[in-house]
Amino acid sequence: MHFESPYAFFLLLIIPVVLLIPRFRKTSRPAIRFSSTETAARAGKSMRQRLALLPVVIRVLVLICIITALARPQTGRVKVNDISKGIAIEMVVDRSGSMKSEMEYRGKKMTRLDVVKQVFMSFALGNGKDLPGRPNDLIGMISFARYPDTNCPLTLAHGALKPFLDSVSLIQTREENCTAIGDAIALAAARLKTVDDTLAKQRLEASGRYEIKSKIIILLSDGENNCGKRDPIQAAEKAAEWGIKIYTIAIGGSESVSSLNTLMGIFKMADTRKVDFSVLEKIADKTGGFFKKAEDGESLSAIYKEIDVMEKSEIESIRYIDYTESFIPFAIAGLILIFLEVLLTNTAFRKIP
Repeated sequence: MHFESPYAFFLLLIIPVVLLIPRFRKTSRPAIRFSSTETAARAGKSMRQRLALLPVVIRVLVLICIITALARPQTGRVKVNDISKGIAIEMVVDRSGSMKSEMEYRGKKMTRLDVVKQVFMSFALGNGKDLPGRPNDLIGMISFARYPDTNCPLTLAHGALKPFLDSVSLIQTREENCTAIGDAIALAAARLKTVDDTLAKQRLEASGRYEIKSKIIILLSDGENNCGKRDPIQAAEKAAEWGIKIYTIAIGGSESVSSLNTLMGIFKMADTRKVDFSVLEKIADKTGGFFKKAEDGESLSAIYKEIDVMEKSEIESIRYIDYTESFIPFAIAGLILIFLEVLLTNTAFRKIP
């Protein structure tokens, strides 16, 4: 519990003053003379006499409750652990036209892009089975065709991943139907290179206080680099220079088909595009990662499981706390005690005259 105004507790010093005031009052008390009080003394004390100080105790409790309420107690809920195990991950996903080819996942035929998106969410958030999720990792996403786009910045707030991921779609125009693998790697590597400074600014502290000990790129593509300003191998060399590891995954099997909606119905078309396995393998080798092939959704999940086991490191994360005001119970308790004191002093503890 946290107190927003702790100086209010200095008001507790008035309690002894309140208790001592009646002793210094110079008032005459009514009395009746008796020749002897021995008989009354032998009679003992009644319950009312034994509890004579109860109104005074209640009054003290009232003051304590009201002063505590004035101190504004607050309760907080921590959203992110201070120290956790994690890494910085950039997902780089191909969204060119060939990614509409069909792929099997959990007994259903889906586009390659839809399968990649579903498996990615299972990797990031967990599927309740063999993928536990990555709650302590910084995760971002970049999609690319002719140009790379940052769909989701590196974040620990994984609840934002799904809306960003839903916005990723296949290319809409023929002019976009290219695959700029080199430019996508360069953008992802640049995002990871500056992530330490970004987190340091969020913490309002110097960047040298801590560092992210592992930065990786997971690149998924089903084509070959055929546009863009940067060569994939040169981009991978720059990523290796910055200490970034790249895992490359070739999506799709040797025989891929896609569905085409026409006025005559749905037609199946063979996908003649080939994946440049050699370039993807060289990219992984240059940075210390690995190259894998995923012919269906299950094999893609298996690759993510392997990455999940291999990549563990330590990161100091940002701490967010939501405070909730908790003074109301103390204020209500004070009001109830005031009512109880008034009730007792006017009934059981009423004094006459």
